Amino acid sequence: MAELATMRSTAQSNIERINDQTDTYTKKVEIEKRRVADLDKQLEEARAKIYNQKKKLGGPTATRDTNDALKRQVKILENRLEKALQKYNATLAHNRKLRENIDNLRRERLVFDQIYKKLEKELVEKKKEMAHIVEVADRAYEARDAAVAEMARLKSQADQEQSAFEAEWRELGRLIDHDRKMRDFMKLKSKDKGSELEKSPEAMEEEAKLRKKAIKGSLTKGKDLTSTGSQVQSYGEAFAKIQSATGISDIDDLVVSFINAEDENYRLYKYVDELNQEIARLEESIQDIDREIKEYKKQGKATDGQRKGNENELDARLKATRQKAQMFQDKHEAALVILTTLKESLLNVYKKLGCDVPENRAVVGDEGVTEQNIMHYFAIIEQRGNEILQMYSAKIGIEDQQAITALVPQTPAAPYTFVIEPPSTTEKVASESDEGEEEEEEEDRPLTRSELEVKTLKTLSKRESGEKKKMKQKDAPKKEGV
Repeated sequence: MAELATMRSTAQSNIERINDQTDTYTKKVEIEKRRVADLDKQLEEARAKIYNQKKKLGGPTATRDTNDALKRQVKILENRLEKALQKYNATLAHNRKLRENIDNLRRERLVFDQIYKKLEKELVEKKKEMAHIVEVADRAYEARDAAVAEMARLKSQADQEQSAFEAEWRELGRLIDHDRKMRDFMKLKSKDKGSELEKSPEAMEEEAKLRKKAIKGSLTKGKDLTSTGSQVQSYGEAFAKIQSATGISDIDDLVVSFINAEDENYRLYKYVDELNQEIARLEESIQDIDREIKEYKKQGKATDGQRKGNENELDARLKATRQKAQMFQDKHEAALVILTTLKESLLNVYKKLGCDVPENRAVVGDEGVTEQNIMHYFAIIEQRGNEILQMYSAKIGIEDQQAITALVPQTPAAPYTFVIEPPSTTEKVASESDEGEEEEEEEDRPLTRSELEVKTLKTLSKRESGEKKKMKQKDAPKKEGV
């Protein structure tokens, strides 16, 4: 009995234990059911999210389309960058040529300034020489006037002396005529006496002495006596005037004096003639100097006109060159602004994608985005985008092999080499977004940041509208498959 009681108690305890275990497992089953229900719910939610994500992406081929669109966008941007770099290089080359032209113009201006200073110095010297010539001409005019005045004075004096000499000569002629008549009278008288008596030489000498005394006495008497004839009186008065004017009483001395006066008059006449010739020569010299002055004035005016014309031409050329240089400088600055904005955006995307690692820095360097390493930045960003797509595919657990194939390449990724393809003139693009991109690509002028943003938004809106149309077309088959 005791064993039976023990067995019963053991069985009872086993039953209780089993009941407890049953309750526990029942609770666990309930918990697992709830967990399964939660998992089913989460699975449905995940499927709904996957469906929504696929719907947003545009179906199984959306990733491929997105990749193709991104590749086209990258290609278009590369082409734009290539064109911008070509324009930038062309602008730099043209700017270099303009700088060379400006340097040449500056050197020409220095040479022109030197020539201008030389011409100005020569002009000052010519003006000084002209002033000296004018001064010499003034002095020559003054000398000519003085010579003319002196000549007039000498001529007047010579005329007066000539008239006085002629008057005296006439008086002297009358006196000589009177003396000759007296001598003839005395000869006639002596002939009458000689017929009666022959004269001895001593008597003749004595008679000559007496005759001289008689002539002198007759002259003296002609002066003193008022009752003498008018002719004798006029001779006496003329002789007295000659004596008072010359202070010479002897007739021979008077003749010598008249001869000397005539020689002096002739000498003065020659002197006046020489003065006239000198005046004529000075007048010719003055006329030559006047012609030279006029010629120098004409040359100065022509030189001034030519110099002003050269200055105006050089100023116009320099102004046009400066305007062109400023225009190309503005274009260059605008291109630099666009390139700087592109570099900043590229560096921002590079950092946001987590590409700033030592391995990449060893490739691109530490100086940031430059013209030399910008292609490496594009390559690294594209490679990082592919890696992000792979991680995203692994995270959401895509079961559709086609979607996986569209997102991730099946072959191992080879080392990426970035090749810049030049713009194609034969490529045909069917989509509206590609046409819009080509229209933007055809623009020559550089765009500002705001214009780029507006064009990007327009392109994205067109792309989203196209994807929505594709999603609506594929909506029904996708829902049936889900």
